[in-house]
Amino acid sequence: GFAGTVTRIEIFNTIICTPDNKSIIIPNGGLSTGSINNYSIQPYRRVDWTVGISYGESVDRARTLLLDLLRKDPRILWEEKTGMPSVKAPVVVVAELADSSVNLSVRAWVASADYWAVYFDHNEEFYNAITAAPGLSFPFPQLDVHMTAAPQEPRH
Repeated sequence: GFAGTVTRIEIFNTIICTPDNKSIIIPNGGLSTGSINNYSIQPYRRVDWTVGISYGESVDRARTLLLDLLRKDPRILWEEKTGMPSVKAPVVVVAELADSSVNLSVRAWVASADYWAVYFDHNEEFYNAITAAPGLSFPFPQLDVHMTAAPQEPRH
């Protein structure tokens, strides 16, 4: 139930430091019988974003815009920079045709230490770029209501 960097492993406890700089002491019993997600052991991580565009707008245009933004960021990794075949070039694909939007899945690889900075920086950058681009916009949830006249009751 906690996330952080392991700072010490003792005989009965493991101490982690959370991203907001709190020290958490976890009994080792739970660690020995449970699973652990280690987000920092690998040198590279994939960052995933979901970006929705309005129906009727060009997926190709949005893809080009988003990939151009990623291409300008030196923190984004490509296979040739790492030599690791698991690290692929950034991609933008249609992930879902949702109720109010066409959801694009944007994926890029970064050094593990850069993960959160890249994630937050590009969230803002994607928003600003799409709202500024002619012909692209973020959709708002919407519901279409169709009204018809009620049948008239016969009068007696």
